[in-house]
Amino acid sequence: MADPVDPSTNAQPRPDPNEKLVKVFDSDLESEAMIVKGLLESAGIDSDLTAASMVQDTFPGLGGMIILVRQEDADAAEKLIAEHQELPASQDEDETAEIEVIEDPSKKR
Repeated sequence: MADPVDPSTNAQPRPDPNEKLVKVFDSDLESEAMIVKGLLESAGIDSDLTAASMVQDTFPGLGGMIILVRQEDADAAEKLIAEHQELPASQDEDETAEIEVIEDPSKKR
């Protein structure tokens, strides 16, 4: 007979709600908050994503989202978020390619 599987072993790690949690990020966009949460998780920082103010049963997604981390992880989390929010210092660092469009004169009407 197979051993019973503990469903808690597959759950995402979250900070204990009885610990001191600190807000390190907030956004009006849930998608942006999910990206930051993923960034923190990839760095090994447990985080909790929660709705900011509106009652989510009535107004899902409204009011913004906040990310909470343990107090001892707050400095590392804020530094990591800041590093990924920095914009390039100049246009020279832009990695987008410029493509020159050359029209084929034989295809003109």
